[in-house]
Amino acid sequence: MSHGPYTPCDPIQCILPPHMVESMRMRGDKKMQKMCDMLEKHGEKFRAERMKMAPPQAFLGVAAVATGVKPKPNREVYDAQNRNSLPGKLARDEKSKASKDKAVNDAFNGAGDTFKLYLDNYGRNSLDGNGLTMVSTVHYSRNYNNAFWNGRQMVYGDGDGVIFKPLSGDRSVIGHELSHGVVQFSGGLVYREQSGALNESFADVFGALTVQYKKKQSPCDADWLIGADILGPNINGVALRSMRAPGTAYSDPVLGTDPQPYHMDLYVHTASDNGGVHINSGIPNHAFYLLANYLKSPAWEKAGKIWYDTMQAINNPLATFNDWANKTVDIARGLHGAGSLEVTFTRRAWKLVGIDV
Repeated sequence: MSHGPYTPCDPIQCILPPHMVESMRMRGDKKMQKMCDMLEKHGEKFRAERMKMAPPQAFLGVAAVATGVKPKPNREVYDAQNRNSLPGKLARDEKSKASKDKAVNDAFNGAGDTFKLYLDNYGRNSLDGNGLTMVSTVHYSRNYNNAFWNGRQMVYGDGDGVIFKPLSGDRSVIGHELSHGVVQFSGGLVYREQSGALNESFADVFGALTVQYKKKQSPCDADWLIGADILGPNINGVALRSMRAPGTAYSDPVLGTDPQPYHMDLYVHTASDNGGVHINSGIPNHAFYLLANYLKSPAWEKAGKIWYDTMQAINNPLATFNDWANKTVDIARGLHGAGSLEVTFTRRAWKLVGIDV
């Protein structure tokens, strides 16, 4: 099967799905088409830079409690001042007070919330497990409708105020993008087809958990939306993606219709978007949502632990949905016992999205 050309968001994991960019290009006016061209140009630039980087190293499993001192985040937020160079001018770090700039504080606090989720629940000290400085840049370019992890740092655009609002203002976006860093330092998942969809899904799961852990929400109280706070005022939709109901997040004249499937019977075979990584991620997303609701306990606890440990144990950059599903059952068995409800519900969640394990 041909993989087709790289998309504007490959492989610098962007929050904005390429199919959405293409819809805006096809249906928007000349100004919007120019904006899409800019997104593509920037994607090519950062793709080239990332390809020069050393291969991601696996997480070495350094336990946060081993030293007896609870680690603290090391965050740096820079201001690109609407330019395209990174990282920009330092605007806030651990030694400085809160900024008067909301985007700076949002990026700083969102990184802290993500750090806290991983440390408190999974003993992970930052993205690499070894205290990596969490670097973010806000006010990237002008009216930039995207946010991305480039392999070294986070980058946030301000949006154009019409299609998107500032992307640093959404905790699920921050948690999602930083979780791509966790995947990177956990051995990685190749950003194509099912392994790429698992990469995107892991980021969605822990983006949602970043919000839920901060708000101390139960699975039934959470909205399970990714990007709910970044859509412009007149966009017909609730978010970029819905884990509760994939395929229902938006239906808009410019953005198009949410193409995510919730079941393998609806799996989208496509050469674009690196084989549909932002599309077919709806299937494992929904499996996690189902498991969390079956277990009823806070999703970052049992369900999150199963998914996090699976990422550390899978040791297969080309993992398929079946590979991942089988490993989650193995992990659930190791954590809770062979005859446990946790194992039963993990199997059931996968079966309901069309995967028998």
